[in-house]
Amino acid sequence: MFKKVQKDVHDLVKRYDPPYWPALSQFARLSDEVGEVARLLNHMYGLKPKKKEEAEQQLGSELADVMFTVVCLANAHDIDLDEEFEKALDKLRVRDKDRFKKKG
Repeated sequence: MFKKVQKDVHDLVKRYDPPYWPALSQFARLSDEVGEVARLLNHMYGLKPKKKEEAEQQLGSELADVMFTVVCLANAHDIDLDEEFEKALDKLRVRDKDRFKKKG
């Protein structure tokens, strides 16, 4: 599921020097991108209206920026996101299977 995405990102960024920023710079960028999602959601559903002079943002685009940054961070640390994502799903399937209310 993520293998192609990770390869596509790597093929894109390997043209740069360095291809991946240092970990703390990547984390700062990730924090910035997540902050943009938070700001947009607050404009959409929260009590803080968007300023008239602020550019329009699309939630999908902002989420894609977060994902791109996560993939860069994973690639820089040789993390197989397919494997790790499956572990994350297993937490919900196994550890947390009775934690949340189910439909019906």
